Amino acid sequence: MNDTKQSVLELVKSNEEKCLSVIKNAQESGRIDMVTREYLEKLYSNSMDSFRKVFLYIGKCFGAPKASVRAYNYESDSIINKAITISEINPLSPYLVNHRLDTDPMRNQFFMTDNGHKIDTAVSSIVTVIVGAQKHVNRAIDKITNKYYPKYTDEVCDAVYKIIADTGRVASAVAVCEKIRELFAKTFISDASVAVLGIIGTEHRQIAADLVRELDKIRPPYKRLRDVWRIKCLFDLVPQARTFINRICDTWTDNILEVRDKFFDVLNPRGYRDAKLILNIGDKDKIVPMEIICQVRTFFEFEHKTHNAYEKSRKSKTSLIKIEEQTELIHTQGVKKYNKMINYCVADLFDRIGWNILYSSGNDDMLFEGFPRLSDICYPQKVVDDILKKVDTAVNNEVFFVENAPLKLDKDQEIRIFRWMARFILISAMPFIGDMSECFDDTMSGKFFSFIMNELQRYYKDAE
Repeated sequence: MNDTKQSVLELVKSNEEKCLSVIKNAQESGRIDMVTREYLEKLYSNSMDSFRKVFLYIGKCFGAPKASVRAYNYESDSIINKAITISEINPLSPYLVNHRLDTDPMRNQFFMTDNGHKIDTAVSSIVTVIVGAQKHVNRAIDKITNKYYPKYTDEVCDAVYKIIADTGRVASAVAVCEKIRELFAKTFISDASVAVLGIIGTEHRQIAADLVRELDKIRPPYKRLRDVWRIKCLFDLVPQARTFINRICDTWTDNILEVRDKFFDVLNPRGYRDAKLILNIGDKDKIVPMEIICQVRTFFEFEHKTHNAYEKSRKSKTSLIKIEEQTELIHTQGVKKYNKMINYCVADLFDRIGWNILYSSGNDDMLFEGFPRLSDICYPQKVVDDILKKVDTAVNNEVFFVENAPLKLDKDQEIRIFRWMARFILISAMPFIGDMSECFDDTMSGKFFSFIMNELQRYYKDAE
């Protein structure tokens, strides 16, 4: 074990030296500036210590693994049939591990039986965690210079144009922005304030304070690099992912750098339906961001197809518009596959509704105990209230009713049941603008699921 540990440390140390050399050469050649070099050197030094923190945070989130830890292959998005030990884990090799989400709000509600005694869990509390290797330093520099730097330049020009144009000097604003773009194209600059003040001279000195104030709000390119360390968590259901995110935010409030939730974003141009959390695993003096991507399991296979499409676009002359059209179609398929599973879950719950009423005798909601609450992230309260009122009306008019209940239910009981079902759909299903008919069936549960999803479509269309 000691020999393995020593060889791993030597491998990591050798890689660090190579990374620092690449960073140094990038700065000396003018590809990046000194501030960016110093930031990258912090991220690519003592990488074993940073990776231990990645490992530590995962352990605090989930506890011990529930199965053997396996090596992982990025190219095929699959595990390698090779178990690895703790002593072999290092920042240069990705691995996959399965954990259990102890705070899972669904509590294994959904399962299938075979021959009366064989149980197959249809939705589980198991979370598949893919721990990525340290981002290759060349890819990190490429991302800063080719992706983030042009965006940074655009944001600087937009801010400068607005402030100068607001004084009535539109022509002057255009001229200054042209000079900024020319300078930023010649030299990599991450301190926009100094560069812009040098360009405007004395003509706009009276607005210098306003310029500096706005430019300092713009995040420099190197600080946009958040995925040198990254993990991906695969959940069965959206509410499980959101429970996990809430737990991290509550546990490490001061370490949260960014939270982005796109599970319900129907207007996302690239079609991604996931959530991203950036956590600082360093300290206040040395921020080391770790990216945590949360995704539903059924969507994962479709994401790999889109990655392949974007990789091809980089190597060919395929237009970005065409690629995005292809990926939008792929992600649409992912949304529909996920929603089909939610439709199954709704049907499974309806089959057990009557038994729950019978066992509880109206005293409590045993089946619904632990169901996740509606989140502000989901929909505005007014939208939820309006949908629930429409559910009440539909039940009162006997559009929806509980089938095969072991005892006769009154309207209040039925309304209570359908309201629970509506809440489950609202927190679990992914909204979608377009034809979703293939996600539904002709059963009572399928019709109810269709009813709720159509109401959500109406909400999104009204919001456009």
